Amino acid sequence: MLESGIGRAHNIAISTLAGYTMPGDVSASKRYWKEDIISPEVEVSPEGTINAPEAPGIGFDIKEGLIERLTTRHLALK
Repeated sequence: MLESGIGRAHNIAISTLAGYTMPGDVSASKRYWKEDIISPEVEVSPEGTINAPEAPGIGFDIKEGLIERLTTRHLALK
């Protein structure tokens, strides 16, 4: 199963932690998605690196409207 941009953003954030030596597999958003559900989309430099955002949290905004448009089924648990 492919990770969404949200999972990719968490992997990037964790990879920046001191002493963390086992980063997850992270790739550019465009490799798998026409439009990712995070903004900005993840980009890989020509050198093969990804710049980690400096914003708080996971460093990316979640495109909630896109998630709603792509959702085919919704289940609310009480």
